[in-house]
Amino acid sequence: MPPAKSKTKTQKIKSQASLLREHAEQQFAEELEELAKVDKRQRPLSWNLSPWAVTIYLLGGKLENGFVVSPKYIGDRRIIEIAVATLTTDRALLLLGVPGTAKSWVSEHLAAAISGDSTLLIQGTAGTSEEAIRYGWNYARLLAEGPSMNALVASPLMRAMQDGTIARVEELTRIPADVQDTLITILSEKMLPIPELGDEVQAIKGFNVIATANDRDKGVNELSSALKRRFNTVVLPLPKTVEEEVDIVQRRVESLGRTLELPAEPPALEEVRRVVTIFRELRSGITEDGKTKLKSPSSTLSTAEAISVVNSGLALAGHFGEGRLSAEDIASGIVGAVVKDPVQDKLVWKEYLETVVKERDGWKDLYRACREVG
Repeated sequence: MPPAKSKTKTQKIKSQASLLREHAEQQFAEELEELAKVDKRQRPLSWNLSPWAVTIYLLGGKLENGFVVSPKYIGDRRIIEIAVATLTTDRALLLLGVPGTAKSWVSEHLAAAISGDSTLLIQGTAGTSEEAIRYGWNYARLLAEGPSMNALVASPLMRAMQDGTIARVEELTRIPADVQDTLITILSEKMLPIPELGDEVQAIKGFNVIATANDRDKGVNELSSALKRRFNTVVLPLPKTVEEEVDIVQRRVESLGRTLELPAEPPALEEVRRVVTIFRELRSGITEDGKTKLKSPSSTLSTAEAISVVNSGLALAGHFGEGRLSAEDIASGIVGAVVKDPVQDKLVWKEYLETVVKERDGWKDLYRACREVG
C-alpha cells in the first residue's frame, strides 16, 4: 500500500485558518435553520423560507421558541417588505441608493434567506461583457467537439435560471449600456436564447434577479427606459437619525472586530457618535442644532465609510495604542474619508474643523488630533 501523501504547507495553512469573510448563508446558518423550523407559512416554489421568515431574518426578532434573530438591516420595515414581496412576483428587484446604504448587504442576505446561496453573483464593472451575463465557451471543447451544451460555460445568471434561485448583479450602472440591455430578454421572457445551438434555457419557478445601483459615483451608465421597466425599484435611504446610524456602525464594527480578531476593546459609544455626527453634518451641509450652515465635500461620507473609519481606528488602537479607541486613532481615518479632492475638500474640512469641531464642548482632543494629521 503506497504511503499517504503529506499535505503541502499551503494546504495546512488553509485548513487551519478560518475564512476572512463567510457568505451570509454560512455566517448565519444557525439563524436560517431556526427560522426554517418555526416557519409554517406558505413558501413560494423553490424558496427556503416564507416571505414572513425572510423579513424576520433581515430585520431581526424573537421567535416563538425563544431564539433571537439578529437584525441585518436597521431601517424602515416597509422597505424590506416591499423588496421581499417583489421577489415573490415575476418582477426583478433593483436596490437603488447612494454608496454605503447597505444595498449589497441587503442583496446578499435576501439571496441567502430565499435560495440558501448568495454566490450567484455578477460584479458589474466597465469591463463586464455579455458573456459574463449570458454564457461563455470552453474553447478546448469547442474546438474539439464543436458547439454543444457540454462546451458551454454557464454564467451565474444562467445557473440561477436552471436551478430556480436568485442571481445578483452588483453595480448595474457600472456595466456598459449595451451590455446592460442583455438582461431585457431574460427579465421579460424568462428565457436565455443560445443561437449557436438553436436552443434556449428557460427559467424555472423561483428564479429572479436582484440588482444594485447608485447614481452618485463617477463612471455611471444610465439604465435604458426598457430595462428600468423590467425592475421594481426600491430606494435604500441613509439612516434617518443619529441613533439609528450609530447603532448600525457599532453593530458592524463589533462583528468585523470579532472576525478579524482585533486586539482592542469594543469602541466606546462616544467615539462612534463623534464619527457619525461629523459625517452626517458634512453630508447634510448643516450642524445638528441647525445653527450653522456648512459646505459639503465631494465625498459621500456614507455609513459604510464611518464603519471603515472606526474599524481602522480599532486596528491602530489594538496594535499601536493602548487597546482603547481614542481621538488619535480615528483622526487620520476621518480626514482621509473627507478629503478626497486635495484642493476643494481640504478647504471644506479646514473650515468645519475651525468653526465646528474646535468650538464643540468635549471635542478638543479630536480637534488637536485632526490638526496634527492635517
